[in-house]
Amino acid sequence: MHETIEQTLISPRYLASGGDPAWVTVPLHRACGWSYGHDPLMPRVILTSPDQQATLRIDPDPDEPWWTIRHARTGNQPAWKATFDARTPVEIIAAFTDALTDPRALDAAPPPTAPLRQAGWRDVPRQSGLISPDGVVRVDYVTDHGLDHWFITVTAGHTPSDELWGACLDGTTPPHLIAALARALTDGTPVIRDPNRLPGLGVRRQHVPVETVAFALEQRVAGLCARRRNTASNTPAAEPPRPPKPRRTR
Repeated sequence: MHETIEQTLISPRYLASGGDPAWVTVPLHRACGWSYGHDPLMPRVILTSPDQQATLRIDPDPDEPWWTIRHARTGNQPAWKATFDARTPVEIIAAFTDALTDPRALDAAPPPTAPLRQAGWRDVPRQSGLISPDGVVRVDYVTDHGLDHWFITVTAGHTPSDELWGACLDGTTPPHLIAALARALTDGTPVIRDPNRLPGLGVRRQHVPVETVAFALEQRVAGLCARRRNTASNTPAAEPPRPPKPRRTR
């Protein structure tokens, strides 16, 4: 008989509050090859992609978003930045970083808001935004003075103090990454949290196998490592250089 432990299962996942940042940082380092710097005097984490084009920064500043992901300009893709508040569920941020590190994510990517409309989200009257069926989440695309941004706002009430968390993404953020966030917002799979840190919404307690909790991160890393190997094995090898043609002599 499997040993079980009481855990808190929360659905929808946008109500789950923050969670363990290792759900994002450990797979980026161990499965995707992102390097990290360490300064014992500063309470922050900085990870850098193997190509040095992208960085993830976690900075516990009470007046600023804790999570910042930046990507440099590459080819025809402008530079972009995405920020997430401290209480953004790590599973939602992980959906974004998983798509960022998956070269296949560009293939047949849906329009950014397609997953929201398929899940029954409705238009915000007289504004370019969508709102979840329960009225808790809004996703807005805002243009101001020539700058475009995506805003995600999760609110448990009707005043600014009721906001649970928010995110802001440059309008230049690749559409397939916005679509990955949209899918994460509509994902009905419950997420697990510490029963002693209940966010107060969408909560139910359940006994789950101990290994489900103990090995969840290891299984996530293993899955992303397998994705990386499969991608590498399916990449056509470069053709060897052809020998030069012999020169004709008269």
